[in-house]
This record gives sequence, C-alpha cells and structure tokens, in this order.
Amino acid sequence: MFAIVEACGRQYHLEAGRFVDIDLYDGSNGDSFVFDKVLMLVDGTNSTTGVPFIDGAKVTGRILCHMKARKVIVYHMKPKKGTRKKQGHRQHYTRVIIDTIELKDEVLAKAEGRKSEPKAEKAAKQPKATKEKQPAKSAAPKKKAAPKAKAAPKAASKAKKKA
Repeated sequence: MFAIVEACGRQYHLEAGRFVDIDLYDGSNGDSFVFDKVLMLVDGTNSTTGVPFIDGAKVTGRILCHMKARKVIVYHMKPKKGTRKKQGHRQHYTRVIIDTIELKDEVLAKAEGRKSEPKAEKAAKQPKATKEKQPAKSAAPKKKAAPKAKAAPKAASKAKKKA
C-alpha cells in the first residue's frame, strides 16, 4: 500500500513505516504532520485517483528531526576577465516518518513497530562463539642492515677545503 501526495510543491511516494525528507517545516521533534493533498492511493491491484485530490484521504506522520543536506558548491567564473565567485549552500529539510494512510477515517495501512527483544534475552538465546588460540607462527629471522659509513665532521671537512 502506498500513496502519492503533494507537499511543499513536490510529489512524494509514501509508504507506512518509511520516512521522507521534505522542505524545512516549523515543528519540533515528535509533532504530528498530516499530508492532506493525496493524489493517488494504490493497494495491490486496486488504485484510486483524485481529481485533483482524493476527498477524505490523508497520510499522517511524525517529525523525526530537522537536518541539513550535503554542501553544494556554486562556482561562477568568466574566463579571461578575472571574475570568480565561489559559494556554498546547504539545504535544510525535515525528516518525517509515515505512521498511517487513511481514507474516510478508515486506516488502510499502518506502520508496524519494531519487534525488538531485550538485550538479556538475546544474549541468552545466542551463545557467544569463542575463538581458540592458535600457536603463533614462527617469524623468519630478520636480516641485519649493513652498517652505515660514518660521515666526517663538518668542521674537519671545511678545514681540508681551505688548505
């Protein structure tokens, strides 16, 4: 089950339990967000389209967080004129997780919560794998480097050059 909705001047493909990134919206984390401009609902082979929107359809979600996108570098240059301009831009957006898809107050799709077990139960079910210590491999004997020739002191070499 998915819905096509319009928000912030764009169209989004939404499924229950997934998240979507929309343009920055004023609201704090955990607030409810409603997409009321539903263009299309698809449930397997059944689909419903609106003219332009479906009456009584809405998609509800919760605001997870506000974030920034990766930096985009904008570089303007006019060749042979010595004109250069470099700017960076980071777009702000809001991440919304989709909870339900509804049509005329009937829930068509609902996000399922994660089935997580407490850590103590997981540890009891899965025994830890122990590694047996293997004997260390004998290393090949290292070759000794040839001794370096000692350099003559600088003062002595300068005295020889002057004489």
